[in-house]
Amino acid sequence: MSQKEYTAQNIQVLKGLEAVRKRPAMYIGDVTNKGLHHLVYEIVDNSIDEALAGYASKISVIIGKDDTITVEDDGRGIPTDMHPIEKKPAVEVIMTVLHAGGKFDKSSYKVSGGLHGVGASVVNALSEWCEVNIFRDGKIHTQTYSKGITQSELVVGENTEKRGTQVSFLPDKSIFQDTVYQFDILSKRLRELAFLNKDLEIILFDERDDREETYKYAGGILEFVEYLDEGRSPIHKPPIYIEGIQDDIPIEISLQYNSSYTENILTYCNNVNTIEGGAHLSGFKSALTRSLNSYAQKNNLMKSEKSSLSGEDVREGITAVVSVKVAEPQFEGQTKTKLGNSEVRGAVESLLNEKLTDFLEQNPAYAKRIIEKCIQASRAREAARNARELTRRKSALESNSLPGKLADCSSNDPGECEIYLVEGDSAGGSAKQGRNRRFQAILPLKGKILNVEKARLDKLLANDEIKTIITALGTGIGSEDFDLGKLRYAKIIIMTDADVDGSHIRTLLLTFFYRYMADLVTQGNIYIAQPPLYKIKNGKKEEYVYTEIEKDRLLEPLSEEERKKVSLQRYKGLGEMNPDQLWNTTMDPETRTMLQVNVESAFNADHLFTTLMGDEVEPRRKFIEDNARYVKNLDI
Repeated sequence: MSQKEYTAQNIQVLKGLEAVRKRPAMYIGDVTNKGLHHLVYEIVDNSIDEALAGYASKISVIIGKDDTITVEDDGRGIPTDMHPIEKKPAVEVIMTVLHAGGKFDKSSYKVSGGLHGVGASVVNALSEWCEVNIFRDGKIHTQTYSKGITQSELVVGENTEKRGTQVSFLPDKSIFQDTVYQFDILSKRLRELAFLNKDLEIILFDERDDREETYKYAGGILEFVEYLDEGRSPIHKPPIYIEGIQDDIPIEISLQYNSSYTENILTYCNNVNTIEGGAHLSGFKSALTRSLNSYAQKNNLMKSEKSSLSGEDVREGITAVVSVKVAEPQFEGQTKTKLGNSEVRGAVESLLNEKLTDFLEQNPAYAKRIIEKCIQASRAREAARNARELTRRKSALESNSLPGKLADCSSNDPGECEIYLVEGDSAGGSAKQGRNRRFQAILPLKGKILNVEKARLDKLLANDEIKTIITALGTGIGSEDFDLGKLRYAKIIIMTDADVDGSHIRTLLLTFFYRYMADLVTQGNIYIAQPPLYKIKNGKKEEYVYTEIEKDRLLEPLSEEERKKVSLQRYKGLGEMNPDQLWNTTMDPETRTMLQVNVESAFNADHLFTTLMGDEVEPRRKFIEDNARYVKNLDI
């Protein structure tokens, strides 16, 4: 690609930076752990934009021993000449002025994930210090800042053969609740970016423990789909890969059918995960349904079927990634992650319809397997529909349609009500006696529920424990019936024993909610209770502790003689606590600790559930081997 002119003339300015330190959440979401890691993504996105423009092929991210971050790329380097209007070096304008950057000038970046020119300046404003080194025109150019304010002139230093930009910063401890970076959080986003940008090399290195990972995928999103499907049994190999430019919109699509019963479609626009979908998702769904129906009818594969396949039928057991690059994306929706460009729908639909039809025609054996899978899904969906109708009729005939074992609360306000899904009748009995009957409901569960990762909807509806949960919550289930507005409890709290069985039950429940009632997870309705691990009694003083670290911290100051007098009770089951203890430690809103379940990344959540609960044993074994060293309490 020829070197295009990229100078200060390309940097356009929209002013205003003073609000960033006062209201950082407006720019990075929040000042918790999530916002802290978002700082890294903002700088990395600038390097990704250089890669999208064809000028960068390698990005490195280094976590320093003191939790500094350094991001370096081999792109063109931020311009260092004087800005014609601001009368400052262009790099200083980019780092200190909000809404300044090359993203507004389409001769510099035709496509960009960083749309608003706020990334670098916001990171700078929220850092104790920030330093930029630019390798450009054979020289190293350096400038330093503190809390968004320039601290030095732009210094032209030693000669260099390198090119690119290096940004280092230390998050401001007065802004962020926690300034310790987590390798695993960063690795997930960087791996995702490497999948989405074929052949781009991204290196993550942690100086704190010398941990290093390199992400580079020659297959791009095709390898992304393979990664997502590691725990599943594919119907065809390799995944279908489609690439093309339609109506001046670069489009990449990869998809694979597997033996599971859930659909997993991830959509991206300019590397932004459009979790609410939008035009590209609509185009994908429409073309998929039309292409498969057309092929099935043309080849007489639906002789015994009364009607055509529905969209749900053709999406059962599919894993797909749709990535588009749009010059002027229009994002909408509650989280601004829904693509609104209407022209994208037609472009995706046209390309997929053409290329998928070609694939089916050229691969009749695979095509037949896919159509057979869709037909089975159609039959199962009809069975599930009949089961739902039967359940509705049965409920309508009964004077009280709520489950008999549900101890409901007296309040009729869903906003203040919460339901505990409790493992076993013993713990359920303690919870019923200890609860606040006004707003707390208790639903005891008998044993382990069905593994929904390996079952269709019709099987779910035949499972007594799952039927009980669905009825108690009131929302219905599946895309046809689920209605979040009918939820009877604002908080759904999973309360299981602190042992292997309890962990398994919790994972089964979370898998069920994520696969069939996903809105409960994304809207923050699901919680995990945190019962204590130990009761420590020292004379007349009793304390409950929730972690091994807390226990050790309490016992550490005691002498050997004092420790002998301490009574240490390890709770392995909720049933070991009497009602008062369960209330005081785990159920009282004033004193309890709960974990709210959320989905930081859809593809990471899907991959984890598939690994833990899917068909394939090898990915599960690898997960256990890789994470065994992090286990704190092992119940054997």
